[in-house]
Amino acid sequence: MSVGHDRSRPVDRRVRVQGQPVDSYPALSPEAERGSVRRVTVVGEEVLSRPCREVTEFGSPELSALIDDMFLTMHVADGAGLAANQVGVDLQLFVYDCPDELGVRHVGHIINPVLDLPDPAGRRLVDDSEGCLSVPGATMMVPRTDRAVVRGFDKDGNPLVIEGIGYFARCLQHETDHLLGHTYLDRLSKRDRKDALRQMADLREDVFARRETKAARLGR
Repeated sequence: MSVGHDRSRPVDRRVRVQGQPVDSYPALSPEAERGSVRRVTVVGEEVLSRPCREVTEFGSPELSALIDDMFLTMHVADGAGLAANQVGVDLQLFVYDCPDELGVRHVGHIINPVLDLPDPAGRRLVDDSEGCLSVPGATMMVPRTDRAVVRGFDKDGNPLVIEGIGYFARCLQHETDHLLGHTYLDRLSKRDRKDALRQMADLREDVFARRETKAARLGR
């Protein structure tokens, strides 16, 4: 998921890491510091259109390295969330570094997530602008619920429950969609989908250039 907020802002002391509050956290997460940049897949590639495989082996160096790489790739692309199939890996995993509507920054990863939305009777849909790192340059209005809970595991197999409101709830829904083989384009009308693809065609090269420049500035 793409984001427009400024990643150069001062360190926000209202931070939750893996769902737990911490006093402070660096602007560039430790995972991103360890990671390498990977290529972001683009809509139309087959890996984005099929459900991802469940992770069955936890605690491996390979899984930790994938998470680190995803954090750095997300940072370089100015993203708020990134699913594993967006770096070409067919696994149920996403990472996030995303604010909510109260200004709390949420940072973490979740494996084999299951999305839990409010009951329809108490559900409030919010139309807001949404972008995607795999649909570079395009933004469209997409309805999402204003609250969401995701249940899953961390990289060591420990259970996680991550709750989100506002923009972070949108992020949790967007990334879970990816792992089911969907992008936000699938939630649009044919007309709006065509508009989004036109935006992408017009702007994707500029987006790719900005990512390359940022990676070079970080020495990656």
